[in-house]
Amino acid sequence: MNILVTGGCGFVGTVLTPSLLAEGHKVTVFDIQWFGNYLPEHPNLRVVQGDIRETDSIPLEGIDTIIHLANIANDPCSDLNSKLNWEVNALATMQIIEAAIKAGVKQFIHASSGSVYGVKEEPEVTEDLSLVPISDYNKTKMVSERVLLSYADQIIINIVRPATICGYSPRMRLDLAVNMLTMQALANGRITVFGGDQARPNIHMQDMVRVYHHFLKVGQEFPGIFNAGFENITVLEIAQRVKDRVPCEIVVSPSNDPRSYRLSSKKLLSTGFEPKFTVSDGIQEVIDAYQAGKLKMEDRWFNIKTMKTIPNLA
Repeated sequence: MNILVTGGCGFVGTVLTPSLLAEGHKVTVFDIQWFGNYLPEHPNLRVVQGDIRETDSIPLEGIDTIIHLANIANDPCSDLNSKLNWEVNALATMQIIEAAIKAGVKQFIHASSGSVYGVKEEPEVTEDLSLVPISDYNKTKMVSERVLLSYADQIIINIVRPATICGYSPRMRLDLAVNMLTMQALANGRITVFGGDQARPNIHMQDMVRVYHHFLKVGQEFPGIFNAGFENITVLEIAQRVKDRVPCEIVVSPSNDPRSYRLSSKKLLSTGFEPKFTVSDGIQEVIDAYQAGKLKMEDRWFNIKTMKTIPNLA
């Protein structure tokens, strides 16, 4: 299969792309590379540096499936430049799906976000609950979903709402809960938890990658929207799990972040997917990478810190 991965040089894409190649697919990665390119060369890999807002520059000829990962990720980065956030996450997504249909692409797998639900009191947040996005980032994800679904009669649409991803990637992110708290313990001997009672869903990187492989196989049979998150635990519970493996102090501070929700992935499980990895596996991966000298506390692993260094973004 010929697969286009937008954002393929990112946190997830850098793990997903080699796994697609290992299964024999031909992969084209289209990425602006603000955060670098850590993909190893491969005879079936083509990496194109470009901006998804320039739709005509995206190579779509001969592509069977698009896995659309490219976006302005998380609230701080979206708040940095609201116009850019809307252009990339919403407008460019609409332009890409229209170009994909014209080019004869058969399937579009989209990375949305579990954060589109906002603050929910329900014990299980399922796909049929209302969306109440509370940030610019959440709003653009909601809008992009609705745009894509309007084309569902012309192309197979699979929308994934991932939980917070944990675990190691060569293009690391330390601005995600499990990774960040683990690295704080390793580098500083202290974890700072803001609030702590907020419940957050989590998914391990390897399971996230497996979800995309799953929809490559069953996407036609199961179109639509699917949550992807398997451990709903509080931020303080994550810190305690880290402390069980890394001796450290936990400091709890007040928080103005109200986001709290428990994601249900029963719909995804009903399609035959089964998770294999855990938050504890993610914690151990970060520990192993740190101890092996592959990872240290650096600004380049924080999206917002990197974006602030890019001219004309802030």
